[in-house]
Amino acid sequence: MHIHSTVLSGAHVLDDVAYLLEGHRRAVFVSDRNIMAIAQVQALLQQVRRVIAHVQVVDSVPPEPSDADVRSILQSHPLDGVDLVIGVGGGSVLDVAKLLSALAAPQSPSLDALLAGEKITERVTALMVPTTAGTGSEATPNAILAIPERQTKVGIISPVMLPDYVVLAPELTTSMPQRIAASTGVDALCHLIECFTSTIANPVCDNYAMIGMQKLFGSIEASVEQPHNVQAKLQMLWASYYGGACIAHAGTHLVHAMSYPLGGRYHIAHGVANAILLAPCFAFVRPLAVQKLALAYELVPGAQTGLSDEAKSQALVDYFKTLVRRLNLPTSLPELGIAPDNLPTLVQGALDVQRLIKNVPGAVTAADIEQVYRQLF
Repeated sequence: MHIHSTVLSGAHVLDDVAYLLEGHRRAVFVSDRNIMAIAQVQALLQQVRRVIAHVQVVDSVPPEPSDADVRSILQSHPLDGVDLVIGVGGGSVLDVAKLLSALAAPQSPSLDALLAGEKITERVTALMVPTTAGTGSEATPNAILAIPERQTKVGIISPVMLPDYVVLAPELTTSMPQRIAASTGVDALCHLIECFTSTIANPVCDNYAMIGMQKLFGSIEASVEQPHNVQAKLQMLWASYYGGACIAHAGTHLVHAMSYPLGGRYHIAHGVANAILLAPCFAFVRPLAVQKLALAYELVPGAQTGLSDEAKSQALVDYFKTLVRRLNLPTSLPELGIAPDNLPTLVQGALDVQRLIKNVPGAVTAADIEQVYRQLF
């Protein structure tokens, strides 16, 4: 996987992106209604309109987009002649924007063909602007869609979907509610630590993970508690970007596999599901990845020195536990209205995500997964 996006970042970076747009004739600007209400997003749209003659605005992307949502966008916004797609929003918006950039290509397969596994070979120019620091969707080759009638999600995955341009503008994340800043931040942490300890980790992913974790551990709490701390917000955007780059080069494992059924079946926000699972999953993974977790612990500000690797790996799991509490995120499933009699469904749902389970650095049985879920009640 070669990440070839040009990344622009920093305060006020949005004031001058017009030069990226020159030469394009038809653009689709993808977002959602909440994001469209942000003044800087309106200013960006004005810039786009000054440079490009035809601009369609899609502001209807819902939080967990389904195949039906994308179909209705395609019906109301035909992509004929579109040569630029701009996505401004969280992971759901960026996933849909990446998908539209592929569907706008002249020779593109249909949405149904892509859902059935046909490959994407080309796309039109794409510019992605994340407004949450979490999914790292701007750096992943994935577009995830819910398929409600099958109570599951499907990933359309192709390195072709990596965008030409990514803009990391910290001002766009200052209006994020604290709860969302916290849960999306933990999602980024899960991407970094899961990919770092995955069976398919490699030196490129390890490098991204170490840089991303150092930025994240040093700024996640400040970015949540001080919404206008632009420096902390920028560090979190980079941590999230590196988390996405890790997914592009390796892959997540247990936390994400076990959070799938919580999202797909019970509609718990992805970051919240990951936050509840982070410490319990890594308590299970810890003996299988002691050295990697010890390395990660050394990046925590104020980490204790002179500990053995065993003790460092344990200290990291403890840090995860206290971090989730300090960020005021839920730590149990009953808080979210899920009762223990849902256990068999949850266990089966997690086991079904074999593409992630096989990345766990050791064997995982149904009994292991049940044991981890039980700690959440």
